[in-house]
Amino acid sequence: MIFLAIFTPYVTVGNTPELETLSRVEPRMPVTDVLHRVTALCDVLDVAVTAEEPLGTDLLTDIAAFVDAEAARIRERYDVTVPRHVAASRALHDYTWSAALLMSGPWFLERRVPLIRPQDIRADLATASYRVRPTGALADNLLDALTAHMEPVLDAFAPLTRRGSRALWGMVGDDLVSGLWYLGRVLDREDDGIRAASEILPGSTGRFPAGAGFRNLTAPDGSCHPTRTRAGCCMFYAVRPAEACGTCPRTSDAERLRRLG
Repeated sequence: MIFLAIFTPYVTVGNTPELETLSRVEPRMPVTDVLHRVTALCDVLDVAVTAEEPLGTDLLTDIAAFVDAEAARIRERYDVTVPRHVAASRALHDYTWSAALLMSGPWFLERRVPLIRPQDIRADLATASYRVRPTGALADNLLDALTAHMEPVLDAFAPLTRRGSRALWGMVGDDLVSGLWYLGRVLDREDDGIRAASEILPGSTGRFPAGAGFRNLTAPDGSCHPTRTRAGCCMFYAVRPAEACGTCPRTSDAERLRRLG
C-alpha cells in the first residue's frame, strides 16, 4: 500500500518556523492512521501498529532477554562478541530511535503527538521488530511526551549500559533528531526535517543536554552537506571500530565528506 504525504509550506510565527498542519487543507485523520503513514513511509522503522493487545516481549519486565537478543544479532551479523554493556546500549538505541519516531513523525506531519507508553510497545526478539498499540490519546508537547516515555526505560537500562544520565539522555536527543532528519530525507524535504529538529531541540532543553546542532560541510566541488555530531554515543564504533557512524565524534569531517562522495 502506498501512502502519499501531503505537506503545506512553513510559515513564520515570530521568530519560530512552524509547519502548517494538514487540518488547514483537509480533515484530520485519526492519529492511528497517521502512525500507519509514518511506518509506511519509513522503511527502516520496523513497527506494526495494531488495535489488538500486542504480542511480544515487554521491555521493562524482560530487559535481560531484550539485551541477549541484541547480543546474538550482533554476533550473527558482524561475527563479533561485544561486552554486555555494549549490547545493552545498542538495544536501547534501536528502541529509542523507533519510539521517538512514533511520536515525532506525527508531530512533523500534523503537529500532533500520540501518547505512547512503554507498556504499549512489545518487541519481537526473533526479528528485532516492534508492535505498538497506541492509546488514541494525544500529548500536549513532544518533548514532555518523549521524556515521560523514556524515563522508566532509561532507569531500567542504566545499570546494564554502565552509562550516566547525561549520556543516556544525550542518546535520546540524538535519536529524536536523527528520526526527524531521516523522515525529512525520505520525503525529499531534508531542510524541513532539519528545521523541525532544530525547532524542537534548539539547545540544551529539559533532560536533553544538547540541541540538534546541525552545521554544513563543504565538499571540494563546492556542494554543501548537513551534518551534526552526536551528544550520546550509539556505541556502533565498539562493534565496527573502522565504521563509526557518520555523526560520531570519532568521525572527522574529512571522513564524513569522503563517505558522502
